[in-house]
Amino acid sequence: MSEFVSLYSGSSGNCSVVRTGEKYIIIDMGKGVRTTSAALKALDLNISDCAGILVTHEHSDHIKGLSTFLKKNPLPVYGADATLDFLDANGIVPTDCELRTLSGGEEDVGDFGVTMFPTSHDVPCVGYRIHTPDNKTMTIATDLGVLTLPVHEALTGCDLVALESNYDLHMLRSGRYPYYLRSRIESNRGHLSNDECSAKLLELIQEGCKRFALCHLSQENNTPSLALQTVFNTLGAAGVVPEKDCIVQAQRRNEISPALAF
Repeated sequence: MSEFVSLYSGSSGNCSVVRTGEKYIIIDMGKGVRTTSAALKALDLNISDCAGILVTHEHSDHIKGLSTFLKKNPLPVYGADATLDFLDANGIVPTDCELRTLSGGEEDVGDFGVTMFPTSHDVPCVGYRIHTPDNKTMTIATDLGVLTLPVHEALTGCDLVALESNYDLHMLRSGRYPYYLRSRIESNRGHLSNDECSAKLLELIQEGCKRFALCHLSQENNTPSLALQTVFNTLGAAGVVPEKDCIVQAQRRNEISPALAF
């Protein structure tokens, strides 16, 4: 059995693990070493069993904790060329850190098969499709303003999908964010809304996927209950019954979310 576990997820920091038995990989690390290390300890995950860290992009809510963590735990870091170059050039990883560029096809990260794909954001950004040792597949895609063809392809045929549900459109437009920031978030290089996420989840459910994690919820422009209600309304209108036909879970901002087995 494999599991997806979010250690924390939101605009203030993102980190998750995919594990099969004792073996696991980490995706991003956007909070300090104490927070991340405490979460890993709470999950009984030993650093010696970690195959490496996958980094999606250079924004601080995805890399803030890397520098100190890697000094104490010298793990290989995987990602796109542009992101790894940024980490190296800005001293975010130790000079002796092993940086491994992923090309786009499925590549081995320990016992896991990882396929990187581009997402549409305002800096070079990727998502990951992960094939586990027990022959399961999950995809994580956050920080994307639009669902492009590579994203659609990566989300298809998975046992579990972790997808961004960043903002509620009404909250964003009526909130305190300045116009330029609202425009950035709504743009094709910004973030995915609850409505956009919900529509994609319905499509994936109709194709056979049954387990979903709603990720990267905005603290200012969303709430877990609102994100879930948007999904449930969309599914209900199509005759899909949550808990019976699928599992949808909003990931917690500052603490470990319940594990999602797949």
